[in-house]
Amino acid sequence: MSFRVPEQIETERLLMRQLTIQDWDVLLPYFSSEIATRYTTGRPLNRAETWRSIACMIGHWQIHGYGPYALEQKNNGVLIGICGYWYPGEWPEPEIKWGLLQQYWGKGYAKEAASAALATARQRLPDIHFISMIHPENQASINLALSLGASYEKEIEFWWSRFQIYRHQ
Repeated sequence: MSFRVPEQIETERLLMRQLTIQDWDVLLPYFSSEIATRYTTGRPLNRAETWRSIACMIGHWQIHGYGPYALEQKNNGVLIGICGYWYPGEWPEPEIKWGLLQQYWGKGYAKEAASAALATARQRLPDIHFISMIHPENQASINLALSLGASYEKEIEFWWSRFQIYRHQ
């Protein structure tokens, strides 16, 4: 299959590459963390649920021709999180998503990766108008969306809570 976006994107500090199932164990602490998941899934995921989440992200590339990227630090190859394009069947619209292992929060990695994903989308996916769906209490993600130029659009009921939709320009 030919993908609609590059399989890899490089930024100043990151290599953004397609996820593989080998990333599962490294990302398990993120998905099983009560703190990291409180605004996304609303609860930590167990090992099997984490496997299915990773498999879903890998499958996005086959279904849509784009998907989330694994984020590796370029200087040491350490996997620190995910960022990229997300549009599972129940989502209201295609989304730019991000999530980092907690020890990498507050260092600018999510903004660096999301900026690169958005720039690539403008070039390679101009027909798609991405959103970020953010829990209203997740101020860090709201701040990030706003710093990326997104604007608040509306609040919707989704899954286990209400979420705000921020539209990327």
